[in-house]
Amino acid sequence: MNSFLFKKIDNTGLVLFRIIFGILISFECYGAIITGWVTTNLVEPTVYFPFIGFEFLNILRGPGMYVYFIIMGTLGILISIGYKYRYAMLGFAIMWAGGYLMQKTSYNNHYYLLMLISSIMVFFPANKDHSLDAKLNPEIRTNKMYAYYKIIIVLQLIIVYTYASVAKLYADWLDFEYIRVLMSGKANYFLVGEILQQPWIHKIIAISGILFDLLIIPALLWKPTRKIAFVCAIFFHIFNSFVFQIGIFPYLALAFTAFFFEPQKLKNIFFKKESTYPTISIASIPKNKNLIMGLWIVYFIFQIGLPLRHHFFKDDVLWTEEGHRLSWRMMLRSRKGNVGFKVVDKKTNEFKRVTLRDYLTKKQIHKVGCYPDFIWQFAQHLKKEAKENNKDIAVYAFVKVQINLRKPQEFIDNTIDLTEVKWEHFKHNSFILPNPN
Repeated sequence: MNSFLFKKIDNTGLVLFRIIFGILISFECYGAIITGWVTTNLVEPTVYFPFIGFEFLNILRGPGMYVYFIIMGTLGILISIGYKYRYAMLGFAIMWAGGYLMQKTSYNNHYYLLMLISSIMVFFPANKDHSLDAKLNPEIRTNKMYAYYKIIIVLQLIIVYTYASVAKLYADWLDFEYIRVLMSGKANYFLVGEILQQPWIHKIIAISGILFDLLIIPALLWKPTRKIAFVCAIFFHIFNSFVFQIGIFPYLALAFTAFFFEPQKLKNIFFKKESTYPTISIASIPKNKNLIMGLWIVYFIFQIGLPLRHHFFKDDVLWTEEGHRLSWRMMLRSRKGNVGFKVVDKKTNEFKRVTLRDYLTKKQIHKVGCYPDFIWQFAQHLKKEAKENNKDIAVYAFVKVQINLRKPQEFIDNTIDLTEVKWEHFKHNSFILPNPN
């Protein structure tokens, strides 16, 4: 095991990934400002929906978020050129995690992956070559690294893609119903819009989605299929980029292939003028090897276990959404809802209906209309607002939810005062009605 994990291998893949990774996260952060994503999600809203338990991050919201994302984008540049790499990577990892946890209205599994990868990269010696750090301090320069750095990335990717593949093995994906729903919104796309509405295309997308996620990492690891897998990856991710417009993720996914190709091939393409310098071909086992192994074992136990948690909750995750996030359940369902809130003054028994437009953005209204944690959080906001006005209220939600093309069904128990219940992180929330299907 020691010889497998702690042998020294060429670090070209890691160095190249660092350069591309830094560029991509800079585009992501600066682009979030330019496209209005920061404005829509972190500046304009007056009611916030952070991950439950991270409400303290709300103090960062407002116009200052423009500066926040500019700093993150600049850290990406520093990461790419390898200047003060450890500090830049740590700073970005912390700030990205903060930005991720303070809003979930635009939740995306890819944002979660970026949080994990940036945190992992803090511990990787990705600045040991082709970096300003190595140029300014030649003593750190080397073209070798421990093999376990590569193994960690490969294991993380196996977890992501395997869970994504297995999650698609459910009725609405296998009968192509969800694909039809997904593609219906792309009908106006130039040239391909009409093609994307064809049933045979839906079948290809559904089947290839399962097979690609399941096989891409093994195919990249096996040399005879590596080139074919890379070509398939290019087509798959460019297709996703064009059709679904999901930011940097398709290009980040392609950047990960740097860990699978032979270092010499990467050098021939990207580092042709690389100078020679002394390297250490054999390294001793680090003294803190047990600590290193222990920490990464705990990390991967968590990564393997977290996506399985919904199996321990009552009812179907497709209905309840409990355990859906952080589980690589990507692009699996469409949810639409119709919601109304009744606020009752406990002293006078007078009640009123809430006009959601007075509180929420259009995107927030959609989320509050069909996601249980958003419904609960909005009830808590109404309670807090009433308390500030010296009122004691009860809040009842009347919600119907439609999943994919199924019939809309009652979703929330409208006899329960949502201000009196706590959000359960580790078990089923009883105010969610049972799945009627």
